[in-house]
Amino acid sequence: QVQLVESGGGSVQTGGSLKLSCSFSGSTASILWMAWFRQAPGKKREGVAVLRRGDGYQYYHDLVNGRFAISQDNAKNTLYLHMNLLKPEDTAMYYCAAAPFMRLEAMFSSDQYTDWGRGTQVTVSS
Repeated sequence: QVQLVESGGGSVQTGGSLKLSCSFSGSTASILWMAWFRQAPGKKREGVAVLRRGDGYQYYHDLVNGRFAISQDNAKNTLYLHMNLLKPEDTAMYYCAAAPFMRLEAMFSSDQYTDWGRGTQVTVSS
């Protein structure tokens, strides 16, 4: 069992930046993959960034590639999402997720992840 707690959300204007954090605890050795998802009202939850913990390799959804960066600090058991050049369409609840293994072709699908945080709200105004 893994516990995940997100923080760092807030309200910014278009073009602004935010850094989200996800502190994780519990059976952390079992976590091989971590990701950030987001869900806007009335929309499906979508994966935006995935990190393979062993070597730090990163994968990004086309919607955020070049603007967002996922990273980890293993000493602090913390996952980050650095978000730059934010747009109103980035407005959503952002969730941290963890998985012990992954089907690469489905890494942006929420059903691949076994543990979730409660989310942190990001609002981008125009």
